[in-house]
Amino acid sequence: MHQPIDIEALCAQRGLRITEQRRVIAKVLSESTDHPDVEKLHERAARIDPGISIATVYRTVRLFEEAGILDRHDFGDGRARYEAAPEAHHDHMIDVESGKVIEFVDPELEALQRQIAEKLGFRLVDHRMELFGVKLDREGGDRTD
Repeated sequence: MHQPIDIEALCAQRGLRITEQRRVIAKVLSESTDHPDVEKLHERAARIDPGISIATVYRTVRLFEEAGILDRHDFGDGRARYEAAPEAHHDHMIDVESGKVIEFVDPELEALQRQIAEKLGFRLVDHRMELFGVKLDREGGDRTD
């Protein structure tokens, strides 16, 4: 489901100055198919430019987040994880055992969320859904219905 997003182009659109180190961090983020934390981003960026410090990655991530270029997530593992702010909305299913994050879109769920907001007297303008689960045992022994 992950669509590559050109973070460097988004920086230019928002008038952010793009240094060489920011360019490397933007490239790493644009090419990420997972939801990396700052340590993982630093590890990947340092492979390209060993001079990038973790402090630079932290500052750049904060700058990108404040500019609306990155979304920050807390998937319950104690680490802030990041992804390029998607053009199209999606939700997340997090496997609490492996930490794997699955992006999904469910039109019925989206409609239900709008209905709930309306019932409560609101027009839904934004939301974020993160579901946490464990894989069902394929043998059926893990279910608690």
